[in-house]
Formats: sequence, C-alpha cells, structure tokens
Amino acid sequence: MVVGAGIVGLAHAVAAVERGMSVTVVERDDHAVGASVRNFGHACITAQTGEALRFAEHARGTWLRLGEQAGFGVAECGTVVAARSGEETAALEELAELRGPDQVRLLTADETTSTAAVSAEGLHGGALLPRDLRVDQRRAAAAIAAWLTEQPGVRVLWGTPVLSVEDGLVRTGRGPLHGDHVVVCAGHDLDRIIPDAAEADGIRRCVLQMLQLRAAGLKLGPALLTGTSMLRYPALAGTEGARALRERWSEQRPELLAASVNHMLTQLPDGDLVVGDTHTYARTPEPWSSEELDELLLAETRALLGRDDLAVVRRWQGVYASADGEFLRTRVSPGVTAVAVTSGIGMTTAFGLAPTVVESLA
Repeated sequence: MVVGAGIVGLAHAVAAVERGMSVTVVERDDHAVGASVRNFGHACITAQTGEALRFAEHARGTWLRLGEQAGFGVAECGTVVAARSGEETAALEELAELRGPDQVRLLTADETTSTAAVSAEGLHGGALLPRDLRVDQRRAAAAIAAWLTEQPGVRVLWGTPVLSVEDGLVRTGRGPLHGDHVVVCAGHDLDRIIPDAAEADGIRRCVLQMLQLRAAGLKLGPALLTGTSMLRYPALAGTEGARALRERWSEQRPELLAASVNHMLTQLPDGDLVVGDTHTYARTPEPWSSEELDELLLAETRALLGRDDLAVVRRWQGVYASADGEFLRTRVSPGVTAVAVTSGIGMTTAFGLAPTVVESLA
C-alpha cells in the first residue's frame, strides 16, 4: 500500500508493479495538487551529485518510458545555464572538466543566445546540459495514475484521507485497508500521519513563490538556469566559481541570497513560462505571499530575457518537505516505511529512489 499519489508515491507504485506486487495507492485529494504539479517539470540530472545523481540517471530512463506508455510529454531538450559573470563562467568550466563534453557542453555567448532566448546584454557565455529532461508536470501525475490502474493488481483510491498507519493496516476515512507493506509518501505532510518520524528527521516545509508568465512569440526550448541556480544545485555549488559568486553577492545582491532565489525558467506546452522561485522554511509557514518577492522574480526575468512585455497569468506557492539530507527513508516499524525527497528534486530522482525502497521491502 502506498500513501500519496504524488510523483514520489506513484514512483513506488510503478516500482512495485514492475516487481510483480499488487498495489493500492491511497490519496486524500481527487487528483494531484501538491508539489508534483506546482514545479518546473524539470528533471535536473547533471547538476546532481552522489546518490541523487545515481537516482536521477536511473529515473531518466523511466521518465522516457512512462511518457511513451502513459501518454504525456517528456522532452530531451536539456538545460542551458546562462553565465553573466566571470565567476559563473568559471563554475561552468569546472563542471565541464569534471563531467566531460557528453554531459556539459560549454557555449559562447552567441551559442547561448541561439540555443535559448536569453538577452545578449552582459552575457559571458553558458553551458548546455543535454541529458536533462522537460516533463509535462501538469499532466504527468494524472497520466501515470491512469496507466497504473490499467495494470493487473493495481487500484488507486482518490478522495480517501489517511488517518493512521501501522503494520499491515492503513486506517482511512472510508474504512481500513490491509496489505503486507505500507509506504508513506506524504511529502511535507508526513507529520500529519507519522509525526514522530517527521520530527526525528527534522522535516519542515519549504514554501516557494512561482509565476506563470506569457511572452508572445518566445520559444525557450531547453530549461534555463542562472547564476542563482549555481548556488543551489550541488554539482555547481561545490565549485570555486560558485563560492566566489556567493561571496560577491553577499555584498552586491544580498536580496537574492536572503530569499534563497533559484531563478530559472521552463516553458509549458502552450508556450507560457514557469518562472521561480524563492524559498522560505518553517514547520508551520505563514500563509502570505510577498509581492516584493514576485517583483524580484519579474525583474530578474525581464533582465534575463531582455523583454518588458511579460504578463503574469498565474501566481502560486509550491510546498515541499525539507530536511538536512536529500532523502528520508525511515523504517517506522517492520511493515511501515516513510519516504520523502527532502531537497526539492522529487521529479528528478523519485523513479530512481523508489526501486531501492521497494527492493528493501522484499
């Protein structure tokens, strides 16, 4: 039994089905409305390190296969990282030397503007990360859940709130459910179901402010990262260039660091841009959005693209589980395991993480 029909929960259901298990997925809402649909739809593979990189590489193949089988868009469009300072260029050069040309291809300023719709003003160059994927995040979870229900021995119970779990038992608002193993994939709401496990791992909520923008005629293509992204993604954040950039920004751009900005863009199938994001952390966050942070994202986007005609279509808050590590895997009891991606990379890694958890159950 899997609690939660977001991407992490669905990944565990897929992994279980592939190993011949019967699966019941229990979800409190009528469809996925959390982090699995509020994100960039970006599988950021190359910028990961360690276990996350291994999970991301495995997940890449699963995304491509599921996109075809379940009928949603997965594009092998890669990511362009724009460098607008010497420190950012140095960080990309360090990553290219570490990973090689198959994973990181350095770009001149002209190549960067021709590969992604970036303004040439102040641009030093960039890099293409060709192995990254673009997933249609607003369709993927629903399509995967529908595909799962077509597999033998699988059911997905929507609108079924989980009250508690124990070995072999999930108590729901619609009555008890029984099974051999329970995997709780409730994301940042793990503390609503297993508060002791969430507290022991220091789970808190990370709240993001994000925007959907309309830019007539703009064709972005790959995902687009900036210098702020170099301070967040570990393969780049560990470079000397990124460390020097953070040091300079602590004096010149403290507002970016204070808001933990990861300014990046992806493009939806209808052409609108998903733009974000800022980060605040608390166990119980305040419910208010900040117009100042939205304006910061808009100003950065106008400068990056060299366009003033960006219209805001939607604003929203994303929320994901955050902790000191990247992943939570806690065996709560012999028959109950709590799982969460606690670093905001669930789309990137879930389909690599889930097989390791399911195999451990067997």
